[in-house]
Amino acid sequence: MKYAFIDKHKSVWPVSVLCEQLEISPSGYHQHRQRRRISQGKPSGRISNDALLAHIKAIHVQFKGEYGWPRVWKELLANGVRVGKERVRQLMAQHGIKAYAKRKFKATTNSAHGLPVAPNLIQRDFSPALPNRVWTTDITYLDTGEGWLYLTVMLDLFSRQVVGWSIQPRMTQQLVVDALRMAWFRRRPETGLIVHSDRGSQYCSHLFQSTLKAYGMKSSMSRKADCWDNAPTESLWGSLKRACVYGRRFRTRAEAIEAVMNWLAFYNARRLHSTLGYVSPMQFEKNWLAEQERRSA
Repeated sequence: MKYAFIDKHKSVWPVSVLCEQLEISPSGYHQHRQRRRISQGKPSGRISNDALLAHIKAIHVQFKGEYGWPRVWKELLANGVRVGKERVRQLMAQHGIKAYAKRKFKATTNSAHGLPVAPNLIQRDFSPALPNRVWTTDITYLDTGEGWLYLTVMLDLFSRQVVGWSIQPRMTQQLVVDALRMAWFRRRPETGLIVHSDRGSQYCSHLFQSTLKAYGMKSSMSRKADCWDNAPTESLWGSLKRACVYGRRFRTRAEAIEAVMNWLAFYNARRLHSTLGYVSPMQFEKNWLAEQERRSA
């Protein structure tokens, strides 16, 4: 009945106004119209700017303002909305819809120590040919009403999937060792995997280095004060901060942990990654495994 009311009065009032008064979403109304046309055997036709804008806004909200026009366009296609990328770019620009800007973060690395430093084994080659060949790792921080939280991850460069993580109120050796252990138990990589980090004392510590050796892994470290040597992990932090932190104040550590865990799950399973051809890390690896099975059949 509500949809019929909108059909009857949309020549007088904008669809967005009618939807607001009837407490339904504009995107839901336009999807209903699309389904009705298909069920009646009619061509779907060109989606209106009003309908397209409703879809764009819904995606922008769903992904917490993290997506710019390329990812919004890919998400529209994935949802069955066939539209040109230039039209999406122009419509978003006209309505001021854009991804949150990147910000600079304070450094968490303490490299003022006398511990041994590993050589840089990857030399900014961030595209290994196989999974579980190179993991990168770093530490970032989150502020809460109960004090700081420190987060570290293990990122598989092949698929950009977060394969291990740890989040704790102190930035200790155990923080990074726990993330490494999680990654090892989840992936069980072959001997020789490279773990690349900065020169922080946590990564240079005897505990972390001895754990690497016990797992048959090799340590690699960035050059001094050069964040570009670990660019994929820095990019991950930027995405996390834009999605979870900007404009938000965590009252408790538990609240922050829940937000981070939810985002990491979304990142692995859903977030479209430009370097992977706009599929998620898990989907990229799934596609790769399917291709290996096809070739070996």
